[in-house]
Amino acid sequence: MFSNEVIFFAGFSLFVLVVMALDLGLLTKQKSHVVSFKEAGIWSAIWVALSIAFYFFIKNYGYLIHGITDMARLEEVRARYADHVPLVAGNFEESLRLFQNNMSLEYITGYLVEYSLSADNIFVFIMIFASFGVRERFYKKILVWGILGAIVLRFIFIFVGSALLQRFDWIIYIFGAFLVYTGMKLFFEKEGDDKIEPKNHPVVKFTAKYLNVYRRNVIDHFFVRRKTDNKLFVTPLFIVVIVVAFTDLVFAVDSIPAIFSITKDPYIVFFSNVFAIMGLRSMFFFLSSIMSKFRFLKVGLAVLLTFIGLKMVLHAPLEEWGFKTVYSLYVILTILGTAILASWLIPEKKEPEPEMSEL
Repeated sequence: MFSNEVIFFAGFSLFVLVVMALDLGLLTKQKSHVVSFKEAGIWSAIWVALSIAFYFFIKNYGYLIHGITDMARLEEVRARYADHVPLVAGNFEESLRLFQNNMSLEYITGYLVEYSLSADNIFVFIMIFASFGVRERFYKKILVWGILGAIVLRFIFIFVGSALLQRFDWIIYIFGAFLVYTGMKLFFEKEGDDKIEPKNHPVVKFTAKYLNVYRRNVIDHFFVRRKTDNKLFVTPLFIVVIVVAFTDLVFAVDSIPAIFSITKDPYIVFFSNVFAIMGLRSMFFFLSSIMSKFRFLKVGLAVLLTFIGLKMVLHAPLEEWGFKTVYSLYVILTILGTAILASWLIPEKKEPEPEMSEL
């Protein structure tokens, strides 16, 4: 007999796969093509709308996720994931309303954190495609399959992390210290430090060692079978997919501990992660040409990571002082808003071009 959580998770995963299939064009046999600004904008709006709709779903029907049907089950789930939420003795409906309000707030805050931290991925994806010489018409296909692999890896990461946090409370301090370190490192990181060299990339070395790699790109194919000996090869296009998935997992090492500072519920963590990175895939085409204009975004993300890390390290005294989830949301919005506004108000100074000497 499957639990409500398993059934809901399976239904959610199926829904995401169907929307991804529509986006990729698998149901219409759409060929790889260069994504237009209009198409990117439409799909970005669709994923953001779905993310917001899911917030209202949790707010009104969040009990379906954990199968909460009575006060005893509510108290059990609350003790496991949200022991800071007050319940009203003898009033199940009001207690459930408070619990679902907290779930929805944790989800939207986590979504915002994941979405903002994942924005830095756009710079890295651009570098990956440029370094590997990927044609623009293959960007969409690579990102969809690469992020699908990343979702599977994040699923494992999230539920293992949740199990560890529930068993060993002190891990939250390690996560917090790591995020503070990452934030400070990002703040002082110089431009060009994250340059990608395809030949020396660990994924390329691994695939070259253990898989048969076809040395030429085969248009729109990840695998190819050699006619002479019927041997199966992976194409360079497939290697880029693995690089994208691996890169996203590396970023998840920062972002997933960050969201665990907001909620201990692994399902809320997973839902916010999925909507954030799927929205990022569409947003890549929408923002890739203008991301360079947000010159202070990286500084904002560094401050954001540092704040979340400190919040995890100081979670005990903060709870005693009555620091609520909504306060985290306000701080996060302020940090991101300040970074974007500063980028707009303080444009980058361009060095004057050297004057041409007279001939």
